[in-house]
Amino acid sequence: MVATEKNNLLLIVLVVVLAALMAAGSTVFYEDPEDDEVEGPDTELAKFSETRDLMDTIVTITVYDDEETHQETLDAAFQRMEEIEEIASSWNESAEAYTLNLDGELDGPSDELLDIIELSIDYYEMTDGAFDITVQPLLDLWSFNPGAEKQMWERNHTDQLELINDTMPLIGCDKIAVSSDSIALEKEGMAITLGGIAKGYAVDRAMDVLEERGVKNALINAGGDIMAMGAKSDKPWNIALENPEDKGDYITRFQVEDMAVATSGNYERYFNESAKVGHILDPHSGFSVSHCWSTTIIADDCTTADTLATAVFVLGPVAGMELVEGLDGVESLIIDCQGEIYRSSGLEKYEY
Repeated sequence: MVATEKNNLLLIVLVVVLAALMAAGSTVFYEDPEDDEVEGPDTELAKFSETRDLMDTIVTITVYDDEETHQETLDAAFQRMEEIEEIASSWNESAEAYTLNLDGELDGPSDELLDIIELSIDYYEMTDGAFDITVQPLLDLWSFNPGAEKQMWERNHTDQLELINDTMPLIGCDKIAVSSDSIALEKEGMAITLGGIAKGYAVDRAMDVLEERGVKNALINAGGDIMAMGAKSDKPWNIALENPEDKGDYITRFQVEDMAVATSGNYERYFNESAKVGHILDPHSGFSVSHCWSTTIIADDCTTADTLATAVFVLGPVAGMELVEGLDGVESLIIDCQGEIYRSSGLEKYEY
């Protein structure tokens, strides 16, 4: 049974505490300042954090590590995320994803791109198409076109439907052909966007690097996509969703260990602010999604949390929660467009 409660602040949206974060979601990491050190087996490990601009957002990596090796460890983790960005970017001309969109096929793709594409197809099937990396042609329709007589949001509904219907044959991960040595988009004009999965995937790969280097306690916050390894001074990591109407108030707080948290929402990014055309589109209708203000997912890894946050946002609170309840190790908090909060049946074990 899914518990719901009416939010008293119907205008609540979730934002990141640090205004510089340009994330679609709003997961907030905060910590207790006294938890600066954790005892290791042979030496005292101190807490080290570093923040860099990466993947169109701000990424902070926090580790408990030895003072002599911590910078090398942080550099290695950031480098791994940069490698994923250089593969998955759809705007960097040297990126594999860019080449795939340009040519419609890519021979000899990296293991990472193959993995991302195959995972994307899996999530496409799992969510009945709610998560779909082939929506780029629809995103292009709704993006600002400086040479157009009318922008998409300025057109009447009939004209919008006509343009969307003309584009729909290009949509669907079932039109991506993948083999061990090639990726092909089966229809001319198709294009992918990996924005809904690449950040979470990069966080997971960076966490792999930290684990390989012997780090047992760490947290990566990539613009609100968060992965927590181990604990913080023998306590769970604290993650909160904040109410921007009152900076001292939180919608809820989570305590997690070896779990990821990610949030999706349309309240921070619009194709057009006045028209409130959000950047998350329904791959089935071609229109901006408006059933929810935000969806937060807790999962075992950041790739899953990232992709499902988008998919559940597209599906809406009822179908989205049905999807979550059918998955092992996944929990969700959804705020619909009326401010009503939906909680999955197992969410309470993380809330405090």
